[in-house]
Amino acid sequence: TLASGSTDRTIRLWDAVTGAHRRTLTGHTSSVISVAFSPDGITLASGCLDGTVLLWELSPTAESPLLGDVNHDGVVNAQDLVIVAARFGQRGQNNADVNGDGVINIFDLVTIASMLGNTVAAPSVQQQALAELTAAEVEDWLTQAQQMALTDPVYRRGIAVLEQLLAALTPKETILLPNYPNPFNPETWIPYHLAHAADVEVTIYDTKGVIVRQLDIGHQPAGYYMDRTKTAYWDGCNESGESVASGVYFYQLRAGDYSATRRMITVK
Repeated sequence: TLASGSTDRTIRLWDAVTGAHRRTLTGHTSSVISVAFSPDGITLASGCLDGTVLLWELSPTAESPLLGDVNHDGVVNAQDLVIVAARFGQRGQNNADVNGDGVINIFDLVTIASMLGNTVAAPSVQQQALAELTAAEVEDWLTQAQQMALTDPVYRRGIAVLEQLLAALTPKETILLPNYPNPFNPETWIPYHLAHAADVEVTIYDTKGVIVRQLDIGHQPAGYYMDRTKTAYWDGCNESGESVASGVYFYQLRAGDYSATRRMITVK
């Protein structure tokens, strides 16, 4: 185990092999300027800028809980970020209060982000991030974090990870994708990517070019609108609420200056 002192009045314990952040110790009232282990590794001494020294007894066998694993699933990931963000402002004892300052805020979220480290580039992590997060959420977190002008290496690393997540959550181009299922009966979902925030609408036409249904989605931030909770949805009915006949239909996506049309089939 490695130990480090910080200007945020905490001591952090690290796995000497993997470099993973294992635990945060709180109790000092000023910057921690020195740390030292006893020869047997059981006692840790920490010196503070105000002249105080604290002694910590560390069990050599008991495994510390994984810091940042807010939902206790054994791994620090995007789900933990979502939980911490949902608890912003809560006070008192709470496992989402990662830095132990008594309140859940952007500092806790950025600390957890720092623990994702280089894994943020892994396809599995990006896939989970797409399912759990939106570009708008991450952009808001980044804005809050950057306003703090933090210089601690842990926080700077957390901000860098959030920037990577934002890039992964922001498509490079706006695209209209194939609806699913297709053919369908009676309903279908229409996925798309937005490279930029835009007012979105989807129009359904029959083969004669007559408008069957107008879906006004509204203003949406950049992101991937892929699963059924995010895509445009058509229930197979016209503007009067009547089910349309079997056959070929066309759907058009308008988002800012972008416009594209695709074909779909409904069967009864």
